[in-house]
Amino acid sequence: MRSPRDFMKPQAVGAPAPVAEIPVRPSRMIHFFDPSNEKMAAKLPEIAKKTDILLGNLEDAVPADRKEAAREGLCRIGKTTDFGDTALWTRINSLDSPWVLDDLLRLVAEIGDRLDVVMVPKVEGAWDIHYMDRLLAQLEAKHGVRRPILIHAILETAQGVANVEEIAQASPRMQGMSFGPADLAASRRMKTTRVGGGHPGYQVVADPDPNDANAPRVRAQQDLWHYSIARMVDACTANGLLPFYGPFGDISDAVGCEAQFRGAFLMGCVGAWSLHPSQIEIAKRVFSPDPAEVAFAKRVLEAMPDGRGVLMLDGKMQDDATWKQCKVMVSLAELLAKKDPELRAAYGL
Repeated sequence: MRSPRDFMKPQAVGAPAPVAEIPVRPSRMIHFFDPSNEKMAAKLPEIAKKTDILLGNLEDAVPADRKEAAREGLCRIGKTTDFGDTALWTRINSLDSPWVLDDLLRLVAEIGDRLDVVMVPKVEGAWDIHYMDRLLAQLEAKHGVRRPILIHAILETAQGVANVEEIAQASPRMQGMSFGPADLAASRRMKTTRVGGGHPGYQVVADPDPNDANAPRVRAQQDLWHYSIARMVDACTANGLLPFYGPFGDISDAVGCEAQFRGAFLMGCVGAWSLHPSQIEIAKRVFSPDPAEVAFAKRVLEAMPDGRGVLMLDGKMQDDATWKQCKVMVSLAELLAKKDPELRAAYGL
């Protein structure tokens, strides 16, 4: 185990110093794009105006014979595209793939100063983050990258879930985690082929009617992912990282997508992946606090400026715990209002 005294030292001579705190920026959606698709690349400046994070995908959904084209396309896009204040991320190929080393060698050399975060698939333990930490430091030093490229882990294997706390603590580069339900389902041998969301077979059922054993019984679909998302959120927030929900694969099911995103938002996730432009608006709506709740939170903070004591507001007790909840709500609203004029007006900021 590394000494805490060494934790904030660069992992290579000449590499930038690690960050002490993860920068907090609007992060409601991570919108994926295929860098090998020239038509999509042409639309990126306009898409950037609507999104918080744009991610050039090099892994799943990119066929093996398009891997090099996607990598080179992302280098070209990173050099030539104006993203404004929208962050640029990439998802590299998995660490056991034959493409990942070239992904990192090319991207850091060509656009290291443009890349905010590298998303790493199928992280299984702290050892994967330690490998990335040292390699990124060496490449940053070699190519004169002025700020550290951060790491975002995808939690999508049973071993990754089992080691989630150690992963979160593995490096100052850790920016956050995303929840990957499809690969996690395969890793656990779960009996579902869905990418995120619930399943009609995963239910609770009411007790039988004592007066009619054959009467219909109320059923309710349950959340397959609640336990694992909660573990991820706890590991992230305990270590100053940002937790995200991952993909919702059924693009046609806007209602199901919004329900899954909203559950993740209420549990503490700051954003989710968008795989289609229609999901950008869903994520924006879900991960932006409701104006009425922001207005109430502002009233609580005004009534309890120092967060001490107890008071009644609209018949509800407010104390230091609710003050902290309101502080979270208003701080997020202020952050989003800086980027979104419509929200600024809705929040009265």
